[in-house]
Amino acid sequence: MSAERTCAFAPGRVNLIGEHTDYNQGLALPFAIANGVTVRAQAHDRGSPEAGRIQALALDLGEHDEFALADPPRTEGWRAFVRGAVAELGRAGLPLVGARLEIEGDLPPGAGLSSSAALEVALCLALLELGRSCAASEAGPPPPDRTALAQLCARVENDWVGARTGLLDQLACLYGTGGHALRIDFRTLSVDPVPLRLGGWHLAVLDSGERHVHASSGYNERREQCARACELLGVGSLREAAAEDLPRLPEPLRRRASHVLGENQRVEEAVAALQADDLPALGALLDASHASLRDSYEISTPAVEAAVERLRGAGASGARAPSRDRGRLAFARPNSSAVVSIGIGPPSDSASISGAATM
Repeated sequence: MSAERTCAFAPGRVNLIGEHTDYNQGLALPFAIANGVTVRAQAHDRGSPEAGRIQALALDLGEHDEFALADPPRTEGWRAFVRGAVAELGRAGLPLVGARLEIEGDLPPGAGLSSSAALEVALCLALLELGRSCAASEAGPPPPDRTALAQLCARVENDWVGARTGLLDQLACLYGTGGHALRIDFRTLSVDPVPLRLGGWHLAVLDSGERHVHASSGYNERREQCARACELLGVGSLREAAAEDLPRLPEPLRRRASHVLGENQRVEEAVAALQADDLPALGALLDASHASLRDSYEISTPAVEAAVERLRGAGASGARAPSRDRGRLAFARPNSSAVVSIGIGPPSDSASISGAATM
C-alpha cells in the first residue's frame, strides 16, 4: 500500500426544531453531536493492479465492497453511499485515486441521528483529501466549500440511495460548532451559529424503538405532498406561502403546509428563546412542534407517543421526535433527580480531517 493516507470524521446531528422544512426552503435549528462516522483511507500504490479500484470495508458490519474507480456500478445499502460518493466527486472533476477505505462509527443506523449524512460527509472528506495529497503537483479544480460539498453529498443520497432528502443533515455535519446550534435558512443557505447555553437543563435522547430508512419511511411521500401544495398555491416553495392561502388546499395538503409554516415560526421563536436563555419557552416550543408533527404531518406512531408520554411523566418540560421520521426523542428539562440517565455527547465541532502523505 502507498504511504498516502488520511482520516476523516463527520458528526451526527440532532435537530432541535425545524422538521420537514429544509426541502420547503424553510428554517431549522440542528446541532452536531460527539458521535459520528470515521473513514480511514489509504491510497493504492501507483502502477499496482489495485490502483484503479476502490476497496471498502465496513468494520461495524464485517462487510466489504470493491469496484472500479472510473465507473462505480449502482447497488444498495451502505455500498451505495461509497459508490455514490466516488461517482459524484468524479463527476465534479475532483481528483480521485484508487484506495482502501475503512469505515466505522458509533451512530445507530435508523435512529434519527443522521448516520447517512455523516457517512456521506466522512467518505467525501477522506476521498477529497487523499486525492488532493496524491495530486499535489497537478493542476485541478479547487476543493468545494462546505455548502457545495453538502449539496454534493445530498446528490449521493438522492441519486444513489434513493432518498429525496434536503440539506439539513449535510449542512449540520459540515458546519457544526461546539456549544452551538445552527440556524439554517434553506432559501439562502445561510448558516448562523446560536449559543446553546443550557445551564442546569439537559437535552437527552431516548430510543423509541422505531427505525427508519429515508427512502421507504414516508419521507418521499410527504415531500411530494408539499410540492403539490406549492403547485396549487402557485408558489415556488412553501416558504412563500401565506397562512391565509392555506384554506384553498385540499386535505391532507392543507395540514402539511400548515405544519411547515408553523414550524418556521417555531424555529425563529426557539432562536429567540436561546438568545434570551428562556429555556421554559424552548420546552413549550418542542411540545408544540411534536403536536404539529403528529397531527398535521402525521408521522408519529404508538411507540413514539408512548415514549413522549414517558418523558413527560419523568418531568420533561418539552419532548418531541427530533428525527424527520421515527428514530429518537429529545427533551429539555431542569436539572433534578428525575433526569433520565441516557443522552448524547456535547455538541461536536464540524466535520474534521487529518492526514499524512509522503511521496
